[in-house]
Amino acid sequence: MPTNPNHNILTDILFDQSQGFVGLYDVAVGWFTRVNEAGYKMMGYPSAEALYQDPQRSLRPHPLTPEERIQLQAQMDQTGHYELDMELHRQSGDTFRAHVELNSFVSENRQFYLVRFTDTNRLHEAERNLNQSVRRFEAVFDHATIGIIVCNRQGSIVLTNEKALQLFGYSNDTLLGQRIELLVPDAVSGRHEKLRESFNAHPSVRSMGANRDLQARRRDGSVFPVEISLSYFNLDEELFVVAYIIDITFKQESVRALQAERQRVERLNADLEQKVADRTHALMTTLAELEKRSEELTQALAAEQQLGELKSRFVSMASHEFRTPLTAVLTSATLIEKYPGTDQQPQRLRHLDRIRASVKHLSDILEEFLSVGKIEEGRIEAHPARLELPTLLQEALADVQGLRKPGQQIELLLDEVGPLWLDASLLRKVLVNLLSNALKYSGDNTTVTVQASSQHHHLTLVVQDQGVGISTEDQQHLFERFFRARSAANIPGTGLGLYIITRYLELMGGTISLHSELHVGTTVTITLPYADHSAD
Repeated sequence: MPTNPNHNILTDILFDQSQGFVGLYDVAVGWFTRVNEAGYKMMGYPSAEALYQDPQRSLRPHPLTPEERIQLQAQMDQTGHYELDMELHRQSGDTFRAHVELNSFVSENRQFYLVRFTDTNRLHEAERNLNQSVRRFEAVFDHATIGIIVCNRQGSIVLTNEKALQLFGYSNDTLLGQRIELLVPDAVSGRHEKLRESFNAHPSVRSMGANRDLQARRRDGSVFPVEISLSYFNLDEELFVVAYIIDITFKQESVRALQAERQRVERLNADLEQKVADRTHALMTTLAELEKRSEELTQALAAEQQLGELKSRFVSMASHEFRTPLTAVLTSATLIEKYPGTDQQPQRLRHLDRIRASVKHLSDILEEFLSVGKIEEGRIEAHPARLELPTLLQEALADVQGLRKPGQQIELLLDEVGPLWLDASLLRKVLVNLLSNALKYSGDNTTVTVQASSQHHHLTLVVQDQGVGISTEDQQHLFERFFRARSAANIPGTGLGLYIITRYLELMGGTISLHSELHVGTTVTITLPYADHSAD
């Protein structure tokens, strides 16, 4: 029979009724001499006798070393008490975390440990779940790309994310405790308080300012247009209001710019149609004088044919390049209406990103049209000035970083080049256009190489890619307006890039050459003369 020190009815009741593990450990024997029912069941034994007779005599996955046993005995001799969190294993081999308490006592000249421990797996699991919840909250709240502000019923700000601080020009926790009206323009501050009280009376998830333009106030007093959505939650019977804020300055500017450019395109189309009508009238007149002016007629027919091809290219390109982004905008706008819920914000944001990308694509196309118009009207001139080539190259590389596909790299090989005397704006546009083409017509995990050197007052820039390449037949037409190589037929583009580059280089007195092989890549080399102003 196992020894039961201090055996009496009261200790039996306290011992056996305990919900955790309670056992008497005989130091001399090195094992338990008594364990309550909850204890041996917790450890996976069918009975207390099975635990007493376990030949392994250890509840730990790894038994104590002699040194650890000596240290434990010293601690118990000194204080009579010891507790720690440790890993234990059941008879089945499963392990779990437990909080263990040991108390030393002597009975009948024998030393015993009263051992108690509780399974803390649920506590550790709860802590892990809490930590995961906190990290998810931080990922959603702190790193959100829109401003989020939480206020209490009285309108005091209790929580902000980093994006909200950036939008309103505040730092750290300077907004905490401030009234939400601080972020509202003075002209509508009083009305906002009434609207807030109305929302508190009947809280709901909705957007603010239906059919009205909303504005917010920054720390410096300036105002900017915003879109705001509201939601709410209750915590300890206290109402909290959550405001989701988006700065739509860029959106409004983009819409205005798109409208202006659309009107300009309409005017350009009208002008083009008028020019075609005028040329047709001139052609009819020339036909009437065919016998006298056959040479003039031949030239006019050639010019008309060129103009017709140019118009055909323009119409083909414009119908495709405009339709695709406009269709994307219309589709995304329609789909946004199908996501009214606050929990559907990611879907809305995804379609808003598609709209922004489509608008930027249209803006880039129209910018190329504008550049062609300005060049052909003689409104662009070269204005040489001192420039540092390394700085200009880095700026050009930064401009095209967003165009890189997965795994694409840009390698810069720059010889020592001193200050140059060139038009920095035109040169940067040339570089950005060449780099954009190299990235656009190359696949994933490819490298675009940029080399720069100077010799005898001539700057040489080489941009080499590993893209689709251009056939020999198409290369002779590459510098014509609206011409697109057949190898790039399925890649968006206007066919104006190389034409604009050539005209910019003409303004600076430079030249361009191109070497390409299908499915191998393209190398473009530009040469620019520059004056020596090193002594200036």
